Amino acid sequence: MTFERACALDEVPADQALAVTLGRFDVAVARDGDEVFAIENTCSHAEVALSEGEVANCQIECWLHGSMFDLRSGKPTNLPATEPVATFPVDVRDGVVYVDTETTLNGVTPA
Repeated sequence: MTFERACALDEVPADQALAVTLGRFDVAVARDGDEVFAIENTCSHAEVALSEGEVANCQIECWLHGSMFDLRSGKPTNLPATEPVATFPVDVRDGVVYVDTETTLNGVTPA
């Protein structure tokens, strides 16, 4: 695995994601309690940045049409989205979030 520095942990809001660009990928880094997740930052239904939506109950919302995506699996939990988005491995060390965009946890190829 090849982890890249994404951000400082304290830069990630409790109820929203932080948009970061790692290489050629736009990633949304989000927190749910003590867990940190990295998910593709584009809704699979409409090309909208997921980082602009709210994060709650281990889900991130696409603000435009209301689809929710599970931060662990990338799967949509309600319509109109039906396709999952990529999720990436995360490592938090010394207050810094690192993400591996060369690997996906759910097998989805990022757009």
